[in-house]
Amino acid sequence: MDSVVVFCRRFLHNENSMLRPRISDTPHSSLLRLRFALCVVVFVGVCISFAIAQTPSESHLPIDRQPANPKLPTLYIIGDSTVRNGQGDGADGQWGWGDFVAIYFDSAKLNVVNWALGGRSSRTFITQGHWQKVANSLKPGDFVMMQFGHNDSSAINDDSRARGTLPGIGEETEQIHNLLTKQHETVHTFGWYLRKYVSDTRAKGATPIICSLVPRKIWKDGKIVRNTDTYAGWAQQVATTQAAAFVDLNDIIATRYDELGEYAVEPLFADPHTHTSLAGAKISAKAVIMGLKSLKYDPLGKYLSHQGKTVRPGSW
Repeated sequence: MDSVVVFCRRFLHNENSMLRPRISDTPHSSLLRLRFALCVVVFVGVCISFAIAQTPSESHLPIDRQPANPKLPTLYIIGDSTVRNGQGDGADGQWGWGDFVAIYFDSAKLNVVNWALGGRSSRTFITQGHWQKVANSLKPGDFVMMQFGHNDSSAINDDSRARGTLPGIGEETEQIHNLLTKQHETVHTFGWYLRKYVSDTRAKGATPIICSLVPRKIWKDGKIVRNTDTYAGWAQQVATTQAAAFVDLNDIIATRYDELGEYAVEPLFADPHTHTSLAGAKISAKAVIMGLKSLKYDPLGKYLSHQGKTVRPGSW
């Protein structure tokens, strides 16, 4: 959009532009001025139409992290850049699925607030203070939907991000002097952090919903690689042991990618294998609703919008 505006300005105001005729030196100047003006109007109209066509219209995107109506129940979404991405710019930009879930819920019944942050793991979302801000906002009747795992496999201790977690769901710990924060820290397993989100949520009278991480675009033998042996499986195990609602995004979305095939899936990603494009994020958001509806009891079922009610598990 900005490049179009700049070009239009140069076209209209650059006296030395080869595109602009020197009317004062041309016979029949009045007629030429009229023709030139008409050309400018047409050109500007084409530019504006092109710019609008290239800019996605998503009026439902959240503009802050505060509930629109504090009197209503609120669905808080937490996670990483696959849930909320700061690089969304046009259809080919990087988008997270949390930005598109709100259309499936009735805003007169439920607030949807996307608190996910790029680069965070289940550990650093807590240690950097983001979770405490969400927890402080929780009230009875609220919901917390969580999806982590993509960044949990990073280094546990380094001087750049220090965001990794111990594998599994056990009670193992590792004592470190954090090279990034310069502070002592006890690092826990991925499952331990998920359990903390669940217990903290319930302590506020709110309902936790665990999601497995969305799959990467990594193919093996014509199928998308699942993470059932690691983070997706661990998330499901925590949900089972904690009796929490579980949405298996990893499998739901991977199954859809398998159906579409490699060629059709390619434009659903804005980078080699991790971050979805606008179209890809919308598929993931719809998968969230499909997953909820496949549960024996959907904790968010009564808050669905008309569009949400039309979604059917397994039907794209």
